[in-house]
Amino acid sequence: MGTADTMSAAVGSGAVRDFEPHLYVGTSSWLSCHVPFKKTDLLHSMASLPSGIPGRYLLATEQDAAGVCLTTWKDQIFFPADELADGGPPDDAFERLYRMAARVPAGSEKLIFTPWLNGERTPVDDHLVRGGFFNQSLGTTRAHFVRAVLEGVAYNTRWMHQHVEKFVQRRFSAINFVGGGARSSLWCQIHADVLNRSIRQVKDPVLANARGAAFLGLLALGKLSVDAIPQRVEISATYEPNPDNRKIYDQLFSEFLNIYKSNKRIYARLNRTA
Repeated sequence: MGTADTMSAAVGSGAVRDFEPHLYVGTSSWLSCHVPFKKTDLLHSMASLPSGIPGRYLLATEQDAAGVCLTTWKDQIFFPADELADGGPPDDAFERLYRMAARVPAGSEKLIFTPWLNGERTPVDDHLVRGGFFNQSLGTTRAHFVRAVLEGVAYNTRWMHQHVEKFVQRRFSAINFVGGGARSSLWCQIHADVLNRSIRQVKDPVLANARGAAFLGLLALGKLSVDAIPQRVEISATYEPNPDNRKIYDQLFSEFLNIYKSNKRIYARLNRTA
């Protein structure tokens, strides 16, 4: 249909009315919604661009590394092709990682992961920042690292989320979740808890782009209306924020921001080319 992945996924998420948000977690991530206006926020790298839906705009944001953080952990730490390798990863590697992470309490016992493996774009345009783990102890296990990766991506989404809500000048009540990350019920719940918003897990979330392209084709042919799209997108489950996790996630999100503020000059010195 000649649309970019963000435009197709936005339609395929079923969140097509103005100010209805969707979250995509694949290799990268974004939090977006359709808006009825053209607007730019240069300070936080956000802008509303022409949507795949004629006459509409879509808020453009991007977290540069999201699902790729978990993939990198799987490929480089758990199952690398090196001298210590004992065969390749099992077919259910991600499912095993999620089961491990589920054993660890919310907050990963205050282990924090920053997902800036390739710099960052929203809400800071900083190509020199890098990721890492903070506050590891002797009791930190592999399961802690995995859960911290899932939570770190969600912390960064929350950082982006607070600026997105300011951009649209309203509070989101529920967010449609698509992309490979949305296949994990644990990651859905972590996002609900960290964002303090309802997360609506879209059925077949990896097919959001293809589904959106099909809907746009039907729109172009006059076989479908925009208002009819939401009822054609099934929600598998809705995850509500767990109030028991509110305190720990608020605390760790605050420290997540402090990690960036306290270390950005160090990252700049380490990664700036001569």
